[in-house]
Amino acid sequence: MPLSPLDIHNKEFSRAFRGYDEDEVDDFLERVIQDYEGLIRQNKELEEKIEQLEERLRHFQNLEESLSKSIIVAQETAEEVKANARKEAQLIIKEAEKNADRIISEALNKSRKIALEVEEIQKQAAIFRARFRSLIQAQLEMLESGDWERFDAEITLPEQTLQSGS
Repeated sequence: MPLSPLDIHNKEFSRAFRGYDEDEVDDFLERVIQDYEGLIRQNKELEEKIEQLEERLRHFQNLEESLSKSIIVAQETAEEVKANARKEAQLIIKEAEKNADRIISEALNKSRKIALEVEEIQKQAAIFRARFRSLIQAQLEMLESGDWERFDAEITLPEQTLQSGS
């Protein structure tokens, strides 16, 4: 189960002789909480946006299906009219084909627009993942930096002074 900002805030560390500076740990945890809350908020906004776009996609898919059914109905109507009068049927078929082309063209345009929106969402998700990965890498680099070794040396230095002085 992932940590919540409240879990981070309420985390208590046991005290040890010559442990970490409490104020420094508290400050760092506060920064982690703020960043974590921001990421949770941003993730929720992205999920809501994806849901909205998926709803729009379903709407356009239903519209495309309705248009396809309309084309089939138009073609069946053209066949019935053809049986009644060949000349009149030819005019109706031509009109139905024009409408079908227009409907298909509109459906394709809408489909392309949806595909572009989905692609944009995917790009935004990739950017978010890259930024998140960068944040994590920066945090790891900070942990692995030489600054920690310097703190270790400063902590052990008084101990060595006591041993050499006796």
